[in-house]
Amino acid sequence: MWLKPEEVLLKNALKLWVTQKSSCYFILQRRRGHGEGGGRLTGRLVGALDAVLDSNARVAPFRILLQVPGSQVYSPIACGELLNGSDVYWAIATGATLEEINQHWDWLEQNLLHTLSVFDNKDDIASFVKGKVKALIAEETSSRLAEQEEEPEKFREALVKFEARFNFPEAEKLVTYYSCCCWKGRVPRQGWLYLSINHLCFYSFFLGKELKLVIPWVDIQKLERTSNVFLTDTIRITTQNKERDFSMFLNLNEVFKIMEQLADVTLRRLLDNEAFDLDPDLQEPSQITKRDLEARAQNEFFRAFFRLPRKEKLRAVVDCSLWTPFSRCHTAGRMFASDSYICFASREDGCCHVVLPLREVVSIEKMEDTSLLPNPIIVSIRSKMAFQFIELKDRENLVEGLLERLKQVHANHPVHYDTSASDEDMTSPVFYSTSLCSGHKFGDLEIVSSQSSEEHEDESSPLHPGPLTAVFQQSGSQSPDSHLSREQIKISLWSDHFVEYGRTVCMFRTEKIRKLVAMGIPESLRGKLWLLFSDAVTDLASHPGYYGNLVEESLGRCCLVTEEIERDLHRSLPEHPAFQNETGIAALRRVLTAYAHRNPKIGYCQSMNILTSVLLLYAKEEEAFWLLVAVCERMLPDYFNHRVIGAQVDQSVFEELIKEQLPELVEHMKDLSALASVSLSWFLTLFLNIMPLESAVNVVDCFFYDGIKAIFQLGLAVLEANAEGLCSSKDDGQALMILSRFLDHIKNEDSPGPPIGSHHAFFSDDREPYPVTDIADLIRDSYEKFGDQSVEQIEHLRCKHRIRVLQGHEDTTKQNVLRVVIPEVSILPEDLEELYDLFKREHLMSCYWEQPRPGVQRHDPSRPYAEQYRIDARQFAHLFQLVSPWTCGAHTEILAERTFRLLDDNMDQLMEFKAFVSCLDIMYNGEMNEKIKLLYRLHIPPALTENDRDSQSPLKNPLLSTSRPLVFGKSNGDTVDYQKQLKQMIKDLAKEKDKTEKELPKMSQDYFVELNIIKRFKL
Repeated sequence: MWLKPEEVLLKNALKLWVTQKSSCYFILQRRRGHGEGGGRLTGRLVGALDAVLDSNARVAPFRILLQVPGSQVYSPIACGELLNGSDVYWAIATGATLEEINQHWDWLEQNLLHTLSVFDNKDDIASFVKGKVKALIAEETSSRLAEQEEEPEKFREALVKFEARFNFPEAEKLVTYYSCCCWKGRVPRQGWLYLSINHLCFYSFFLGKELKLVIPWVDIQKLERTSNVFLTDTIRITTQNKERDFSMFLNLNEVFKIMEQLADVTLRRLLDNEAFDLDPDLQEPSQITKRDLEARAQNEFFRAFFRLPRKEKLRAVVDCSLWTPFSRCHTAGRMFASDSYICFASREDGCCHVVLPLREVVSIEKMEDTSLLPNPIIVSIRSKMAFQFIELKDRENLVEGLLERLKQVHANHPVHYDTSASDEDMTSPVFYSTSLCSGHKFGDLEIVSSQSSEEHEDESSPLHPGPLTAVFQQSGSQSPDSHLSREQIKISLWSDHFVEYGRTVCMFRTEKIRKLVAMGIPESLRGKLWLLFSDAVTDLASHPGYYGNLVEESLGRCCLVTEEIERDLHRSLPEHPAFQNETGIAALRRVLTAYAHRNPKIGYCQSMNILTSVLLLYAKEEEAFWLLVAVCERMLPDYFNHRVIGAQVDQSVFEELIKEQLPELVEHMKDLSALASVSLSWFLTLFLNIMPLESAVNVVDCFFYDGIKAIFQLGLAVLEANAEGLCSSKDDGQALMILSRFLDHIKNEDSPGPPIGSHHAFFSDDREPYPVTDIADLIRDSYEKFGDQSVEQIEHLRCKHRIRVLQGHEDTTKQNVLRVVIPEVSILPEDLEELYDLFKREHLMSCYWEQPRPGVQRHDPSRPYAEQYRIDARQFAHLFQLVSPWTCGAHTEILAERTFRLLDDNMDQLMEFKAFVSCLDIMYNGEMNEKIKLLYRLHIPPALTENDRDSQSPLKNPLLSTSRPLVFGKSNGDTVDYQKQLKQMIKDLAKEKDKTEKELPKMSQDYFVELNIIKRFKL
């Protein structure tokens, strides 16, 4: 590998290097201890030095130096004299193997050696050679993507060593590398850790002993930071059989984050196909770099913190300060600029954050730079508000990028607005973002979309005009006056808040608004604020007429999804009057069917009906649809699919939080599986199916403002409130009863409507009075006691537990496959388990380095367990050579091809594990007639084809090749009875056996009589 020329001090170098070749201008040297003649003791000492010292130049076993005759640093080593003094040479190439360094040496002799003699000035020779080597490096760098790394030279050298030491295909891209220690018991091994797109590799050469460690990311079951008796901070890698500890990193936080990202990306790409298509960053693993992983982690944090769509890509992150009028000062924080948003988050957690959709932005202007307002810009929005940012570094480029994206957003979604509005609209507490669809009003602005209002009204005519509570809230008993007065007080508090902090999606979000949300949003504002907090209002404004078109396209279609929806329609809040008639049921049907049509990958999953029912109570039908989109596609990612991976991940995170926050409860309840079975429904239904509806909607208020964090902390508060009863419970059943009774008796004293109980409560006993808990008090306690979890911490825990959940699914799949296959074969269970691991590994290896042709379809979690992993003909041939007893030299490949064609019943060019094992079972454990039958079938169609390559196979012996043709076929299309042919073949075998037996000599009659007489005499 060519190196950027660097001076090398040779005063003491001869103790470590041996000259192999030399010329007038170049020297090829070998590291002592490598190759022949290095000396046993010297080799060990030098190898230990190479492993311990963090110096790439001294680790390479071969190198080429540039020397210039006649220069001040020249010494006549080419003539065999020893170097002395403090001579300096230039290292221009290194090599991990002798073959590699010889290629560089030959190139120098063929292309440079004769050219250098024309130079008169010796300095010109050095400059020319160094310039040529740099040009070679630049050419290689561009082809190997090394320029994407911070230090291309060192990265290129590490890449060469990685390829030479581990012999991976070229498609196995190295992402980064680190110097560290790998612990084996109490013994550390100093070496190099290489992180590639599919593997974690470690190499060490210490005191003559070489250690190579290769761990596929897909085999990692746990990745965590821990400590041992020697070191306080290590990274532990847990696989199925072993644990490995790595330490002595210069920046352990960086290493762990990169490991976590690589493990997460690889596992989701290979094992979680349901979410694979949703993240385009995972589709090109060969292009992943360290910088890309860091950007991806920052992107995921940005989208999770502000709960933005997955398609949003972060473009810039800048430290700045934002003028906050409510505090009359500038608040320090960071600006996040993406494709469609400008967001701000204060440095102090919870102090203030802002979300500005570019659709709402009218202008972005630079102000005059002063000592009080350094590098300021003003962002103006349609609701006549302006946001002042100061202390922006590289302001020119930032504003240029923002204006370009602003222009693009307005070109894609043009919005025209009119300032004519009645006084009633201006003072109404009903508010929207300023860029909503036709007919919506906000403040003193009425928005008119590019589509005509008449057309929009026609499209929306079959839709229900408003929230269902507006029609059905009077059903049942009247609300007390005290409840109405409390509702009016809340509305007054929110109105005051809107005046000071803003009332659109661009409002300042502070701790004060969180407290208002925790008290419970007023009924009249609930749907509107859900739209603003989730930013579903932007989607609604950007897609006029979209929902109406979906309804028209989806209604009337009949499929499995619509049948599931129809079954669950009357199970959705049946206790609420809105869903006891066709009005509510029809609206629910339209929203669920339209979403299933929009996102067929999710379609419809249970619990979506409960959530959508509640959304329809407080939002218009089209608004409820976009709220459902926000929840399913960005606020609860991967929740609503066949395996509910996201819910299981959050459930696993919740268990870890229980262990951290409630240690006394964990001490009494060693097994948290019972709590897990209950808490899963908490996450899937947001408590809507668990506690009375009038209380559960307050939980949904907090969820739309704070995201999944609100569910985590409320779950901990529920367990903490029942900790005494749970600790004294005798069994899991009693613990579940305690939780169910508690949740069923959570009331909302401020609710203006009649109480609606939870029909899903497990236990209800009216004979014994049970203490009532107010939902406002429970939510307040959850924020005070468990509200310190940040979004970054939750995302880290999700990443950590996603590995465990996905590996748990893989273990479940494996056990189910073995349970199905074991009764049908005679192979021992432990051997069958090893065969499954081998089969799965063969499948995954093709996914590592091949283009995803049918690869994505091979692993489908929705298929039956035994059919989830499948291999093609080439992979089967490799496994056949490894494990089949029927190997016959050069013809093994042909036999494998025929076997694959025979077992590929549906002719999709893929084979399942069950068919693979069944074939091996016949080869190893089958009766003789089963083996003969299999062997015979390998010589007739469909295993045998007309263009079969096996023309000289020893399998074609007289016993199998009779006068009958091997290829059977009839012009009229009649099928051939191969059983008759098999019987005839067995007869031929018997005849051939008779021919090979030697006949005994014939006996005369006299001799036979004589033998009989002798036999009788002896008796």
